Amino acid sequence: MIEPSKIRKIAEKYEDENLRFRSFLKNRADPDELDIQFKNLHNEFFPGYDCCQCNNCCKSFSISVTEEDVNRIAAHLGLTIEDFISGYLVRSSDGYDSEYEIKEPCAFLNPDGKCAIQECKPEVCKEYPHTDMPDRIFSLYSVLSNAEICPVVFEILQRLKKIYGFRSR
Repeated sequence: MIEPSKIRKIAEKYEDENLRFRSFLKNRADPDELDIQFKNLHNEFFPGYDCCQCNNCCKSFSISVTEEDVNRIAAHLGLTIEDFISGYLVRSSDGYDSEYEIKEPCAFLNPDGKCAIQECKPEVCKEYPHTDMPDRIFSLYSVLSNAEICPVVFEILQRLKKIYGFRSR
């Protein structure tokens, strides 16, 4: 597995190839079969990978939080909604998914790599990098972006290239 601190630099070298592979998949892959392949690879790689040793996602993304997330996390921290919002959130930049985002890098990432709100963290955090979710054919750009952050996603893409017999130029 690629060292988390080196993934961006390595992924940059594969950027053009990965874009070609995306087009290849869009034109040749059966969407249902691709979902199965993604899920199988996700289930193969993630059980043996300690995300707390990486945390690139926690350091790289602004996470949108739902109203339910806000209520649940504030209660977990013993804060009022107002105190939680003022201390940990910023107004959402996209304006339509959610009203708020957790400050970046994630305010809940402890120095030891553990999540301070593990028991109640947002669903989007629990589901990242979404490689075991359906309809991957429609979100391949997101997969490519995640391959620049997550060493496991990068490895999943590399394995899919082998499965499909994709050759770089």
